[in-house]
Amino acid sequence: MSKNQYVVRNGDKWGVRGEGNERLTRSFDTQREAIDHGRGIARNQGSELRIQGQNGQFREAWSYGNDPYPPKG
Repeated sequence: MSKNQYVVRNGDKWGVRGEGNERLTRSFDTQREAIDHGRGIARNQGSELRIQGQNGQFREAWSYGNDPYPPKG
């Protein structure tokens, strides 16, 4: 599985960061632009996109990888 992608606040802008990376993949003026870009990466890599809200907490996550239902166990 590839790296999960995170949409994060970056000062007064928004960015997309791969899991474990310190640097942003790319910076955007709006959260919507960052989500669209991060979604494309997550779809291509079959990973998850996690979105940080204005308050700094992660508000939602979208999975584009192998997510079997029902889960084993």
